[in-house]
Amino acid sequence: MKPAPLKIVADENIPALETLFAPLGELHTRPGRAICRDDLLDADILLVRSITPVNRALLEGTSVRFVGTATIGTDHIDLTALAELGIGFSSAPGCNADAVVEYVLSVLLHLAEEQAFDLWGRSVGIVGVGNVGSRLAARLQALGIRTLLCDPPRQRVMPAAQAAHFCSLEQLLNEADIVSLHTPLTRSGEDATWHLLQGKTLAMLQPDTILINAGRGPVIDNRALLELALQRDDLTLVLDVWEDEPAVDPALAARVRIATPHIAGYSLEGKLRGTWMLYQAWCAFCGTPVQQSFAQLLPLAEVTEMQLTEKAGLLSPVRMLYDPFRDDRALRASLAAPQQQQKAAFDQLRKQYPVRREFSALTLRLPTDQQPIFNALGFPVADAKK
Repeated sequence: MKPAPLKIVADENIPALETLFAPLGELHTRPGRAICRDDLLDADILLVRSITPVNRALLEGTSVRFVGTATIGTDHIDLTALAELGIGFSSAPGCNADAVVEYVLSVLLHLAEEQAFDLWGRSVGIVGVGNVGSRLAARLQALGIRTLLCDPPRQRVMPAAQAAHFCSLEQLLNEADIVSLHTPLTRSGEDATWHLLQGKTLAMLQPDTILINAGRGPVIDNRALLELALQRDDLTLVLDVWEDEPAVDPALAARVRIATPHIAGYSLEGKLRGTWMLYQAWCAFCGTPVQQSFAQLLPLAEVTEMQLTEKAGLLSPVRMLYDPFRDDRALRASLAAPQQQQKAAFDQLRKQYPVRREFSALTLRLPTDQQPIFNALGFPVADAKK
């Protein structure tokens, strides 16, 4: 007797589902916020993003055997419940880490031009040195920019020589000119990150600090941040994530220099890599060979080469690939609407996000002496054409 086809229930905004998962069985897509237990009663696989809470109430009594989240973070997944129910699980650690790193680098280069400061004269504090934070640190250090690193749970298990390069949150906030947050969201334990930055810690920010959150919204107490922003106009705030998203507080957004709708990791490469990693994990879970490679999924970029003269600055190729102010304008256009419409618009901005390629998709042709710094930023480089 031929076995019944697999039933796969997936968030409709996960890319490449038709290519990777439809051949495995019956694919049913739903809005991520609308996925419910009734959808899963006879399902085998559930694929989600960060907007779908996955817990015992959703899964108990269903036939789901495997849950995958196409995200780095897992704070929306009850991992204990999955283990107790005997359900396989995979996330996609690092899938969009380079995209988030390049969001931060793009923001900093745009702000450096707008505010006329020398990025090489600033120190960047990175809170959370996992997949994203470590890659951001590596690129900044390759560029010759001073970094301060804070990640207590990671620091405690490191060899002493490596741990010596880390500092406390208090030291970082007291010394950094730029603070970039990349922690997971945890609500308990000695290293809980929920409201890691609140009234007391926010007050430690130095004059003229740039504060970037492209990690998890509730890591910053948004109400305390608004109170601080109303008192201190020297701060430059960049928020890609919001404590109550998809709701965005218009009063806070008005005090934020760059406000975007949780799209820092939304490069084409990052989104496709997340789905592909879940496909790999499913194949490993059920012991079947992987039939698709990541290279097969990734289309050629519209522009693959760019010729730069010796006068070109770092912002020139970055701006061609990504301008964060475009996303800022799109989000702000939705903030005057009633809250339910604004929340729906937030989700639509993410669902209909235009194609954005990572730096690795664009080879820069430029003079030999300029190649190292552009390569350190993340671009492939080659000699200029004669």
